[in-house]
This record gives sequence, structure tokens and C-alpha cells, in this order.
Amino acid sequence: MNNISTLPLAGKCALVTGAARGIGAAIALKLAEDGADVAITYEKSVEKAEALVAEIRAMGRKAIAIHADAARTEAARSTVEQTVARLGSLDILVNNAGVLFASDFSTQPLEEIDLQLNVNVRGVFLITQAALKYIPNGGRIISTGSNAGLAVPFAGIAVYAATKSALESFTRGLARELGSREITVNLVRPGPIDTDMNPADGALAAAILPNLSIARYGKTSEVAEAVAFLAGPGAAYITGSGILVDGGISA
Repeated sequence: MNNISTLPLAGKCALVTGAARGIGAAIALKLAEDGADVAITYEKSVEKAEALVAEIRAMGRKAIAIHADAARTEAARSTVEQTVARLGSLDILVNNAGVLFASDFSTQPLEEIDLQLNVNVRGVFLITQAALKYIPNGGRIISTGSNAGLAVPFAGIAVYAATKSALESFTRGLARELGSREITVNLVRPGPIDTDMNPADGALAAAILPNLSIARYGKTSEVAEAVAFLAGPGAAYITGSGILVDGGISA
């Protein structure tokens, strides 16, 4: 086990939304490896959430899993308050919960449009607002955006891209508001990452792979490394910005 006092996030507490699996789970693990206690939220994957909490606790960190639907208003306040009550503080917020439905916009069901807007945008707004009551000066807010928030490399993801574009403006605007407190606000922008939501052998792969500079899907751990950097002391002067982790699809 690493000496906790030498780790970059020693003494910090992080909340990672949507972290039972995929990118969120990798982020939670990496922040714990760097010394942070970690709260995660999950909606359906209770067994995976509990296993992740056990893995983090085995590192010697505190960890909790909170059942929360990112689209529900009351979940934001409850999640933040449970985190602070059970872990003692909240220094790092990672807005990772998100949904993606890929289909022709002309026939996309309203339910899919609304869910992407509610989880990917409204949910981020709500939990960030709730967290700001507790995040101290020098804290970190990091959201999982997408390379599609900057440019849309293939058809079928118009609404998803729009939600991630909204996070770009939100990040810049909030960075302006919180600069006086030295709370940094940034994005990571994953490209094609091998997850349940967008598997490397899934329906989108044929459209994606020819557009990559590095001809493979990314690993969740590669996104987690970028988040950990933005959460750490070396990124104290980076705000209103973002890191592309996309294999060159945006090049």
C-alpha cells in the first residue's frame, strides 16, 4: 500500500457520479489510488457499485456508494449531503453520469431526447450547485464531456453532442464565477472509449475507427489519468479548459 502522506490527493474527498462501471469506476479507482476517499453514485448496478467500494476500501480509503438517479432533482442534494455526512468533506466533484442514445434525430423518441438532456446537462447543473455549498477554496469540479461537444465526427448523435456542447459553455462560465476562490472547473473529453455504452465491437465502431489517429478504442484508465491530473495539485492554474482523450479523432 502506498504511503498516504506522499500521495497527491491525500486528505481529499471526491464524489464521482455514475461510477459503478466504465469510465466512472476507473476514475473512482484512480482518485483512490492517489489518496482520496471516494463516494460514488449508481442507478442500477448495485453489485458492481458494492464491489468497487470494497476495492477502494481495500486500499485503505473510505468509500461509499449512493443510489441516485441523476435525472431527479432531489437526488443531487441528497447525494452531496450523504457524501459530506459520511466522509466528512467534499473537495473534488466529478460529474461523470451520462447517457447516450445513437439514432436518426428525425425519428428519435422524445423519451430519449429528454433523458439525455436531464442526465447529461440538468443533472450536472443540479449536483454542481448542491456541491458548491461544501467545496472549499482550491477545490476541483471536473465534468466528463466528449470530443463530440467540439465537433461531431459521424451521424446519429446530434442530441448527445448538443448536451456535451452545453457542458463546454457551462465549464467556462462557472470557471469565471469561481476563480476568486481558486476552485478550478474543467472537462475531460473522451472520444471512443471501450465501455458498455460504446463498446469497441458495437454498432458505432464501423463509423468511428476510420477517423482515429490511434486506430483503437481508448481504455477507461486513460480517461481516469486525465481526471486525476486535473484533480491534483499540478493543475491548480488550469480552469475553464479541457483535455481531449480521443485517440486523435478530433485532430
